[in-house]
Amino acid sequence: MEDLKTIAINKVTKSRLSEVNFDALAFGREFSDHMFVMDYSNGAWHSPKIVPYAPIQMSPAASVIHYGQSIFEGLKAYRLKNGEIAMFRPDQNIIRMNQSADRMCMPALPHDLFLEGLKELVKLDQDWIPTTKDGSLYIRPYMFATDEFIGVKASETYRFIIFTCPVAGYYSAPVKVKIEFEYSRACPGGTGAAKAAGNYAASLYPAKIGREEGYDQLLWTDALTHEYFEESGTMNLMFVIDGKVYTPQTSGTILSGITRKSVIEVMKEWGVEIIEGPIKVADIVEAMKQGKLEEAFGVGTAATIAQIKAIGYKGTDYDLPAVEGRVISNKIANYMNDLRTGIVPDNRNWMVTV
Repeated sequence: MEDLKTIAINKVTKSRLSEVNFDALAFGREFSDHMFVMDYSNGAWHSPKIVPYAPIQMSPAASVIHYGQSIFEGLKAYRLKNGEIAMFRPDQNIIRMNQSADRMCMPALPHDLFLEGLKELVKLDQDWIPTTKDGSLYIRPYMFATDEFIGVKASETYRFIIFTCPVAGYYSAPVKVKIEFEYSRACPGGTGAAKAAGNYAASLYPAKIGREEGYDQLLWTDALTHEYFEESGTMNLMFVIDGKVYTPQTSGTILSGITRKSVIEVMKEWGVEIIEGPIKVADIVEAMKQGKLEEAFGVGTAATIAQIKAIGYKGTDYDLPAVEGRVISNKIANYMNDLRTGIVPDNRNWMVTV
């Protein structure tokens, strides 16, 4: 059996780092020098290596193109105040990716090798981490089917890749969102809880309509009745009424967000009352009409804490209280940023140094 503990490393001969304008980073447009690659065949993972970032060659008959077996994750690495480099809760991303793999009939990834690949890759390209306040190294692990076969069945071969890219904030300002009633993101029994590529493909058209109407994102509602909130396109949702935080519970149609999980844990330690459960659209709309909705925000790896400034409901936009005066979301946003950059102590061991 191949020794998977040994990762072969082939470094670039010349870095592209000097070509990047770190003062004008667009999210997900610039890519670091290297990528981790590993293949699956004959029932086992093999050949883990780090190589120069480059295009990949693929058969026109590759199963992923035709039948959509593709999953991914997203996490970030940060430069800490003491100069060390650390990733935020990578173990949770590994667990979730394997849950997605199980749902999409794909092989599980070895946890320790996944983590070691992350560490080695980030260590190698640590100079790509921006030094700006909201800068980080976004990390994208993904797996896709590679069988050269036209037929509806699970592939027998796969490729796993991790690449990284330097990023600034995902949203540069508070967002305006629309409650979506016509289209659905996920249905019970479907793949909504998996981080599967097809989930995002299906969301593109309604999101495009929303942008044409002047909205940054959609607030998805449940597919059966459209009476309950689920999540937004890039983040889980939280609403604050009377100092209490309301958030939809994760389910088979809602992605279990790692930032969401972390934020809830911190706020509970602070004594903030968190209500996880079904959230009726009608209740939030009524709270907006009466001026009782104090805060609304999204939480996610890319978005981190994204303030919602206005919510569109059936043709009417409701402006929310000024972001500057929001107590809970601003406090948690500042705390999470300080935690991820080593300004406050990491008492939970969430930051994994490389």
